[in-house]
Amino acid sequence: MTNKIEVLAPAGNPAALRAAVFSGADAVYMGGALFSARANAVNFSREEMAEAVRFARERNVRVYVTVNTLLKEDELSEALDFCAFLCSLPVDGILVQDMGLFMLLRAACPDMPVHTSTQMSLHTPGGAMLAKELGASRVVLAREMSLAEIREVSAETDVELEAFVHGALCMSLSGQCYFSAMLGGRSGNRGRCAQTCRLPFAAPGGTGHDLSLKDMSFIDHITQLQEAGVCSAKIEGRMKRPEYVAAAVSACRHAADGEKAPQALLDDLNAVFSRSGFTDGYLSAKRGREMFGIRTKEDVEGASSAVFASLHELYKNEMQRVPVTFRAGVFTGENPWLTVSDGENTVTVSEDTHICEAAMKLPVNTERWTAQLQKTGGTPYLCTGVEIETDEKTAVPISVLNGLRRRALELLGEKRQEKPAVPFAMPELRKEPHRPEKLKLRGWFQSAEQVPENAHLLEKLILPLETPVETLESLRGDGHSLILALPRAFWGLEKEVREAMCRCRDAGFTHFHVGNLGGAALCRALDVSAHGGFSMNVFNTQSVNAFEKLGFADTELSFELTKEEIAQVGGTLPRGILVYGRQPLMLTRNCPLANSPKGCLNCKHTLYIRDRKGVEFPVQCTKWGGRPVYSEVLNSVPLVLSDWLDHGVNADFGVLRFTVENAVECGEILERFIKREKPHGDYTRGLFTRGVL
Repeated sequence: MTNKIEVLAPAGNPAALRAAVFSGADAVYMGGALFSARANAVNFSREEMAEAVRFARERNVRVYVTVNTLLKEDELSEALDFCAFLCSLPVDGILVQDMGLFMLLRAACPDMPVHTSTQMSLHTPGGAMLAKELGASRVVLAREMSLAEIREVSAETDVELEAFVHGALCMSLSGQCYFSAMLGGRSGNRGRCAQTCRLPFAAPGGTGHDLSLKDMSFIDHITQLQEAGVCSAKIEGRMKRPEYVAAAVSACRHAADGEKAPQALLDDLNAVFSRSGFTDGYLSAKRGREMFGIRTKEDVEGASSAVFASLHELYKNEMQRVPVTFRAGVFTGENPWLTVSDGENTVTVSEDTHICEAAMKLPVNTERWTAQLQKTGGTPYLCTGVEIETDEKTAVPISVLNGLRRRALELLGEKRQEKPAVPFAMPELRKEPHRPEKLKLRGWFQSAEQVPENAHLLEKLILPLETPVETLESLRGDGHSLILALPRAFWGLEKEVREAMCRCRDAGFTHFHVGNLGGAALCRALDVSAHGGFSMNVFNTQSVNAFEKLGFADTELSFELTKEEIAQVGGTLPRGILVYGRQPLMLTRNCPLANSPKGCLNCKHTLYIRDRKGVEFPVQCTKWGGRPVYSEVLNSVPLVLSDWLDHGVNADFGVLRFTVENAVECGEILERFIKREKPHGDYTRGLFTRGVL
């Protein structure tokens, strides 16, 4: 990496790749036919990807490949085979979400740079440091971070930081959205998002599209991001057409070079795709109503044929981005020769069918030869110097010089495309079958006030970290075993969360429920026990093994797995499944209830958003010190598996997740689970029976 921030462009297909490279991208990211978080993009076959890597490498453009979906048990072998192929090319880095695959790659190909995808939800210094410790060469930060929070992460670790600077904003923290999966079986964690958030959902006082954010644009802040420690400015848009890619890359190129992008270019970028304009609300920490937007009729009509024609000019021609020097030899009675060098590679060619003769009619004009050799237009090469060796008595036809230049650059290009493969040792996927004992029940509570009188029927109680210590001591005195839940996200709050954990540890509470790698890092630093939540996205045996190596006491599995898929997950680490509760479908920093004239309502009670059919989805706010940190959009009905618990579920414990229920309701629900009763009222089996694509 150079000191200048990298402009990283999306390449959803070969046409977009050319647009990105010819517009000035320093690097591109792309996906293969499988295991890409943009499965609906055209993507690249293996043959196309090999050609794309050669094309980019010749032009000094790095290529990163996404293998950033969660992997089912029977997909790991194929994913590893694909990564072995990527090492053979080799690409410049692999982006990964699945912790099992991540750990396998660190053992299989330690020399291949692995980047943690934004799907890993990393947003704290501790999380970034842990990723680096485990072998990540780069961390792709969560989109929701402010500039100050990015600076904080950069100050604490020397891992490369990549940040999105332009493109679509998901309503949910990436890696923590299950809305598409729950409503239609298409998992965003597996590249199949149906963009449920773009449908009409109405919050009180909102616009009716209260899960739809404007696209982000931090182009004006790229210099600030670089100063904050970001090494790569990433453009979202593998589903977008080449003109969009060219416009975004060109604008970012200007900014990365310290120039202001022309207003006409920015206008065209806005016209080619936007949702009521752009927002920098997350980076500037100015969240609220101004961040919401939809794709309007005016937005669509702005993308005229004239705009596309104008943007096509940005990548119509090859960009001369590789400096080269020429040295030519022209002597009477000898074959003319030409050497070209890019500083690392050198190629020499000669014209064996031509023997130079003494000039008879015109004087020798080496200046003309120099000018001719400098004509490298239409190639990736920029001539920065020409040296002519001659006896000054010899003539050579211009056509001969042109032919030498053309052949020399072609051979140089072939040489530049070559790169040794990265060694890859295919790991053996051993799997020890998991044999759980009788399934126990745990209760996860939004607050201590929900704990019912019959809570002694639960093996463990999971309560918020902010629960007063005296309340925790009272519950412990009543014989309850407690786990304290860290917030699932805590942007800019790592120090405060750590201090709260220390207070609890000093009071004898040493078990903590974590939902991200940032929480896991704090548990390691404080030498306390970590219990993984569903949002760790544990999908396979290798992920279970990864968290066991990290010292976890146990972990929940993803609730996107079916009963049969859960049965396939092996390993010795105890694991649990969600058996009751309104599953959190989104975790969002900009609350949908903030899309009102009053902005954030700092809600004291659960409110709702409604879909087109009038179905209500509760929205709960998690606060720290009385300040909102994030909101969760909950499912409209609870998951209930009370009558399935004795049907061979391959888990050690089941979690009853209580959110909107009061203490009496919690007690009644727990009693039904103890008796294994069939569900009452409205409920869902969730994805336990139908699974996800």
